[in-house]
Order: sequence, then C-alpha cells, then structure tokens
Amino acid sequence: MKTVLALAITTVVFAQSAMAEMTNYQAELASKLDPSKAPAENFDMKKWKINLPIGDLTEARKGKEMEITADRLNYVNYPYVHPEWFYTNSDGAVVFAAPNTGPTTPNSKNTRSELRAMLDVENAYTYKAPLTNFAVAAHKNASAFGSIGGELTGALTVDAVSTSGKDTKRGAHAVVIGQIHGSKNEPLKIFYRKMPNHEHGSVFWTYETNPENKKDRTDIPHNVFGQDGLTKADADPKDGILLGELIEYNVNVVGNVMNLTFTRNIGEADEKKVTFAVDLSKPYPGHEALDRGYGQDWMYFKAGAYNQCNQGSSGCMNRGVEAGDYTQTTFYKLELNQ
Repeated sequence: MKTVLALAITTVVFAQSAMAEMTNYQAELASKLDPSKAPAENFDMKKWKINLPIGDLTEARKGKEMEITADRLNYVNYPYVHPEWFYTNSDGAVVFAAPNTGPTTPNSKNTRSELRAMLDVENAYTYKAPLTNFAVAAHKNASAFGSIGGELTGALTVDAVSTSGKDTKRGAHAVVIGQIHGSKNEPLKIFYRKMPNHEHGSVFWTYETNPENKKDRTDIPHNVFGQDGLTKADADPKDGILLGELIEYNVNVVGNVMNLTFTRNIGEADEKKVTFAVDLSKPYPGHEALDRGYGQDWMYFKAGAYNQCNQGSSGCMNRGVEAGDYTQTTFYKLELNQ
C-alpha cells in the first residue's frame, strides 16, 4: 500500500480588512456557550489535563510548570480557572494565554497554556501508559491502547503572538494551536505565525520525522493559509489569516491515516477548505532512509496556546502582556472524540 499524501484546495477571493469581525458561524458557536461558566463547564474536558506557565504549588512538582489534572479541571463545585492564562471570555469561549518567559515542561524551552489528552481518566499521572494514549491500527499491540486513532476539532481565533524575536526563526511570532505528540517526536504541530509588520499571519503545519537518532530529526512544513518561513522583509501574506479571525481545524486519525481539514469563512460564500492525508504507519514520502513513521509509537492530542517564542534561540524579550508581547488563543469549539 502506498503512503497517502493528498492536498485539496477550494479557491476563493478574500476580502481584506484591518481587523477580523465575528462571523455568523462564530456567533452560532458563541450562542451555545455561557460566559458565566468555567471552561470545563462549556467544553467537555473530562479527558484533558492542562499545563500553565506558572510555578506549581505542590511539593511533588516544585519548580516545574503548573499542572492541573482532569479531576481539578472538572471539579464539580469549583472547576479550574486562571484569571490570566486560562479563563472564559465575554463570549463564553475559552482563552489560553502564555508569556514569552516562564516555567516550562522539562523537555521544552517554551511556555504554554495547553491541554493534553489523558484517555485513562482513572489515573492522573500515567503519561506513558497505553490506556492513556492512542496508537494507529498498524501498532502490534493496538488493542491495548486507550484508542485506535481519534479525532480533535478546534474552532478558534489567534489573538496575539510575540512581537519580539528573530524573524528568521520559526518560533518567533508563532504559536502552536494543536498537536499530535508521540513518545518523543511530533507527527503534527499546527502553527499560526505573524510578522509584527504584516497585517496577516500564516497557518501551516509540520510533520516531524521519527528517526532512530534524535540528531536526524527534521520538520517538514505544509502551507495552509499563508506561508511558512516568512520574515519581516517579505510581503504581507494576503491569503493568510488576520488576528482575531476564526479558523477551524479537524484532525481525524482513522486506521493508520491522519486526515487534516482546515477551514476559514465557514458557511460564507468565500469558505475555503484545505485538506491533507498522511499514513502515519509509514515513513514520510522521500524520507524513507531515516524516518520510521509512527506505526509502533504511542501518541496523544494537545490543544491551546503553545508559545513558540523564547529568550534563547528565538531571541524573544519578556516585555509582557501589557506590551502585547505574548501568545493568546480563544477557542469557540473544542471537541475530542476518543
């Protein structure tokens, strides 16, 4: 069987505006949400935990970033809310925000306000256990996992990205809004990236190869709206996405195939969809020499705001929220089906 890799685009004409306005679809989603409720009351978060860009208060996680497990996130009397980094806005949507500097997870230099799927709802810290994660159908022990494949849908606006940083670095001015993470590497990272001097930002995703040796990893970018790799010297990507403009992504892993659908202007005359399909059980086409694929790996979904800018290689400054130098996303729809 050949590795599946497909792309389909519906062409439209884009209306230009300085600021994105709420669409009919966005208003429809908001009408189902309650601004007085916590995020876990508006969205099903029973199979999620969240990491936040502040120091944890527990002795077990002293010095690490805050982790809120599913039981605390969904506590019946006081579902978890953080007034700065994770909260409900006036539309009822859930806001994820992350500064350029703060506590991070052990294997990352970037802050995050991000959900991590935990399919085994009875065990809060069994990160690597099969029942907590999912696999593709080709896995030799697929039946032992919490799910074979699964689906994640997010409809959101990106409201802010870092305004400082080296524009030649992918992490500067960027946020990851959805992921599939493997045991070590990531078959999917969905990016939004906007130069400070551009009106529009770009949505693209990367496939990270999964080689035997870490040094052989490489990210393979795929453009969706706009273009990966832009700098301040490049022209504004007018086919890109404005801050505050609603986009929707659907990630549906069926059998061995990761199906991706990205949609903008949903329900409008100028609606546009971009789709991809990649067989995760096989090496990525053209990278067979080193990529093992993810057929025998375990994986999990992530969603929220994973700030890609840091004070190291990305060259970001820590000018803070008031200066607009941070990351923020707002989700009007967030559905996990596993």
